[in-house]
Amino acid sequence: MIRISRSVLRLPAASVRYYAQTAETVVEKDGASATEAASQTVRVSQKTQVESRSFAVGMFNGLIHAEQVFPFPSVLSEEQSQFLGELVAPVSRFFQEVNDPARNDDLQMVEEKTMEGLKELGAFGLQVPVDLGGMGLNNTQYARLVEVVGLHDLGVGITLGAHQSIGFKGILLYGTEEQKKKYLPRLASGETIAAFCLTEPSSGSDAASIRTTAKKSSCGSFYTLTGGKLWISNGGIADLFTVFAKTQIHDPSSGETKEKITAFIVERGEGVSHGPPDKKLGIRASNTAALHFDEVRVPAENVLGGEGNGFKVAMNILNNGRFGMAAALSGTMKGMIQRAVDHATNRTQFGSKLHTFGVIQEKLARMAVLQYVTESMAYMISANMDSGAKDFQIEAAISKVFGSEAAWAVTDECIQILGGTGFMKDGGVERVLRDLRIFRIFEGTNDILRLFVALNGLQGAGKELKSLQKAVTNPLSDPQLLLREGVRRVKRRAGLGTGLTLKGHVHPEVEKSAGLAVGALEEFGLVVEEVLVKYGKRIVDEQFILHRIADAAIDLYGMIAVLSRSSRTLSEGLPSAVHEKILCDIWCVEAAERVRGNLKSLRSGGGGSALFRDLRSVSAALVENGGVVASHPLRF
Repeated sequence: MIRISRSVLRLPAASVRYYAQTAETVVEKDGASATEAASQTVRVSQKTQVESRSFAVGMFNGLIHAEQVFPFPSVLSEEQSQFLGELVAPVSRFFQEVNDPARNDDLQMVEEKTMEGLKELGAFGLQVPVDLGGMGLNNTQYARLVEVVGLHDLGVGITLGAHQSIGFKGILLYGTEEQKKKYLPRLASGETIAAFCLTEPSSGSDAASIRTTAKKSSCGSFYTLTGGKLWISNGGIADLFTVFAKTQIHDPSSGETKEKITAFIVERGEGVSHGPPDKKLGIRASNTAALHFDEVRVPAENVLGGEGNGFKVAMNILNNGRFGMAAALSGTMKGMIQRAVDHATNRTQFGSKLHTFGVIQEKLARMAVLQYVTESMAYMISANMDSGAKDFQIEAAISKVFGSEAAWAVTDECIQILGGTGFMKDGGVERVLRDLRIFRIFEGTNDILRLFVALNGLQGAGKELKSLQKAVTNPLSDPQLLLREGVRRVKRRAGLGTGLTLKGHVHPEVEKSAGLAVGALEEFGLVVEEVLVKYGKRIVDEQFILHRIADAAIDLYGMIAVLSRSSRTLSEGLPSAVHEKILCDIWCVEAAERVRGNLKSLRSGGGGSALFRDLRSVSAALVENGGVVASHPLRF
């Protein structure tokens, strides 16, 4: 009989929640939670978890949910593809001929001619319905256009993204028909710029410390909004804000009054002011400023998503926008690779072109792999969303983490290949590197999102284990589940195959790489189960473990994305098929090795516990001694 501890994961519902804005992340936690930075809400219903066909959710159980990932999703009709092609050409031409990214960076603002040109192109309302003045694009079409923007100017990209990806996305997702008709036409035209206002000077990792309040009038017709927001993209140029504030909510069933976050649509007017533009390392063209709300009167009809539902509104806004970040950064990487290739093919050293040297060849190849993985993730997720998938938050977080780190690595290597030319301001690459640094911080720091990926995945796996535990306790309740899962676990622990396979899903030429992915996924599922049984709900405090689980999950999802994409290309016989297979194989071989390394550190005897203990010790010493651990080599 399978024995599963009754302490198997019971994450407190709503014990760890997170959301982020600009360069700060806010976490709301119950007293029962011991983690300072964790996942998005884990109040996902049991029904949602059971019905989820998300590949990322399934892999935490050592399962393959192939529906969303094989074959590589394609959602555009012929008409939609044609329309997209008609949009891409003028947008590309605009960024090549009109926009000047260096000039924007120097001015620390987007030039007026660029802003006006973007308005004429319809770039401020890409996903606003056509009948409300927008372009009516789906997520896949949107991804393609932000990829073009990311190729040319990330500062402009943030201006556009802060406006529509988060600024007024709440109105698209939760707005009433009246709210949509009132605001979306002028937002789509660019007449009105929007901003997303969450972060505050005193609220970093704890949403409970948000001090902005919205007090409801005795007549119930308006709220009085008071407080300050920090590091708000478009804060100094926006006239419409999605603002999150604490409100007093009366619960008629219990008679209690509780503080809950509510989202509001706030128009610039009396009582709304902003500070000077913030001085930043990068994305200098994007306006960032502090905002202050001094007893601003907000009509009750401007509540967004219902009173007390602000947390959910914020979460879904961020979830729905992250895939676009990966798409934009895949465009940035394309630009950096093109710059590196151009230099390597024209620069002669020691009598040979740079591209003939093995070190440069490896750099270029690895840059191409990272771009290929990021692009594959972005368009797989956007297609899933367009196909109606509701459970994509883990995949979207993975794409943001991976894309932001991959783009940094690619741009850093571009500078290395260009040498001194890359380091000089006139070359333009140093600006791209500066612009990229924020992407690992805002809209959920990568550290927070790794915990989110791990905890959300573990919660789903924990629910599966609890179902099995119930079947063990009462074998007659679900004998088929007990038999199926029992046999699968026995085989897995014995090192035998459980029957998982990607044959029939992948092209025969990448079956070897698919085998690596399946093997890594099975081991991943086994280690996840071991971790859950060992730690139970205490896993929320084991961040060394969560970080490595997340890294393994990111590598695994990347493997599946490139296996699916390269299989489609091979099946269609496209000219790029041979090299897409090679890109896929390179990624899968090395990713499988990294997964095994991360999982080994988590298993008994893998050395992880000793390493984690040593890391804690060094960190504690640094804190105690003010940043110094070792004595100076010169003894003074």
